[in-house]
Formats: sequence, C-alpha cells, structure tokens
Amino acid sequence: MVSLTADMSPLHPDRNLALELVRATEAAAIRAVPFIGRGQKEAADGAAVDAMRAFLTTVSFDGTIVIGEGEKDAAPMLFNGEHVGNGSGPQCDVAVDPIDGTSLTAAGRNNALSVIAVSDHGTMLDASSVFYMDKLVTGPEGVGVVDIRLPIGENIRLLAKALGKPVDEMVVSVLHRPRHDQLIEDIREAGAGTRLMSDGDVAGGINAARHDARTDMCVGVGGSPEGIVTACAIKALGGHIQGRLWARDDDERQRGLDAGLKLDGHVYEADDLVKGKNTIFVATGVTDGQLVAGVRREGGYVYTESVVLRGASGTMRRISSDHLVAKWL
Repeated sequence: MVSLTADMSPLHPDRNLALELVRATEAAAIRAVPFIGRGQKEAADGAAVDAMRAFLTTVSFDGTIVIGEGEKDAAPMLFNGEHVGNGSGPQCDVAVDPIDGTSLTAAGRNNALSVIAVSDHGTMLDASSVFYMDKLVTGPEGVGVVDIRLPIGENIRLLAKALGKPVDEMVVSVLHRPRHDQLIEDIREAGAGTRLMSDGDVAGGINAARHDARTDMCVGVGGSPEGIVTACAIKALGGHIQGRLWARDDDERQRGLDAGLKLDGHVYEADDLVKGKNTIFVATGVTDGQLVAGVRREGGYVYTESVVLRGASGTMRRISSDHLVAKWL
C-alpha cells in the first residue's frame, strides 16, 4: 500500500495531490454560484456534488469516502463507501462536504465552504451512525491546557492564561441553537464574548485554531462529520480538538454502539478522530468568511479563494484563482 506521505522529501507527491483536490472544491464552489441567496439549498448542494464528483474522478489517488453526503442531504453520489479518484497513487480515506453551509448559501450568508479532507487509508474515524458531536477546538496554546470534561468557564480561564490575555477579551464561537442556550449563558457569565454561528462549524473550528483569527475557542454540539473534517485541518495548525458523540435518541445510540463507537461521554482525542499527521484539508469559499473569500463573478471571470492545509508539513497555503466564466457557468 502506498502511503499518503511516505516521506518528507521536497518533491513528495502529496503536495501535488493537495493541489489536485483544490480543483474539486473550486468546481463545487463555482457551480453553486447561481444558487447563492436564491433560497434553493438542495439545488445548490446538488450542483456542488455533481461538480466535485466529476473532478474527483480525475485525481491521482485511490480514495474511499468515509464521510460523505448522507442522511442530511439524501444525495445519491459521494456517499459513504464510494470509491473516488482514478485508482492510481496512494490509498486514502476521504471526507467531503461539497457545501458546508447549504442554508448559508441559500440565504447568501457568510462562511459557506466547499471542503475535502484526506488521510491515509484506515485512519479516519467513521462516525456516520451518530450524526452529532460535542466539540472543543482551540489553537496550539490549548494543547494540554483545556479539556472538554471541564466546565466551560474553567476552560476559558485556562486558555486565557495560556494566551496571556484577559478573560474579557476572549471570544468563543458557538452554533446558535436552542440546545446551546445554557452554554452561551455560561460563556458570558465567565466574562468572555460569544460569536454565534448560524451554520458552518468547520470554519468556526478552523478559525478558533488559527493564530491570526478573531476567535479563541469553538465549542458545542455540531455535526460529527464536520468534527472529523475539522480534525484533519487542526492537525496542520497544531491546535487542540476533542469530541464526544451526542446521540439524539436511544435508537441512534444503539446504532452507534453496534458500529463500535464509544458514547456515554467518551472523549475522542485528535488522534482518535484522525490518526497520525498525514492529513490534507482543502476548502474553497462559497460565500465570504473569515477563513476565505467567497466566489465572486465579475464580467467574464469568476474568482475563487482556497486554503490548503497539510498536516505533514504544518503549512497553510492560500490559492487565489481566476476562471473564465465561459468554461463554467
């Protein structure tokens, strides 16, 4: 079996793989353009899925989708277990989200992304039987400092001390959901501010781990697929991520147990979510956000901005591309 990162030589092919994957996220983001702000989230997602899958068939790898379009999107393509790529190159686990934030796209709101994450074959946790996960994400300063089992106020104070900043300057991202009402109140009672997200917790987690972002921590219950995808990015940023699977009912809990997952408060550490550092995360902006700018159409061109994060090298690269409209839309 060929490894995603067999060595760290300067010419290692996984750099080329990362750039090939960007073409797929760019395609998905561009094809979503006609649906931004039009209230048609299913149509936007369908167009993005078609475009991403078409480009993934050309990529030089032997990929198996571990996290794909599933229950929430009812998509017939890019499903869990589907093989993607041209069959050559490294064997990989693949996580895709052609649009992370379909509701954001439909409403024309910020922080919608097209995302692909890749790791060595057999290293990515398959948590598909339990759809939600409680997560805690920070930058490198939180490693060995914060813990999801502690009260949120204590974690905020510990991270503030590690960052060397007052608690009242701390900003914590949380999905704005009724289930988080008490969590939001506890954050504010601790003296920190909140950044409430309507959707898109992949971007929220990555922004919490970036050294130059305006948030310090991302917490709360979001999608378990998004948790695995985020973990691939956090490996490249050197940040902290923990997760606890959050079953919605007894039936889902039993499905998770039958699949061999650990529930009832078990904490998945970063290496439990994705083993090792051989990860690639690529994302292209669909709508504007802190992480990347959204797709922009002007005259005969479409402009995209993407990020590429490689766990093996600990690098984050930005890619700005100009595309002829005539070739795409």
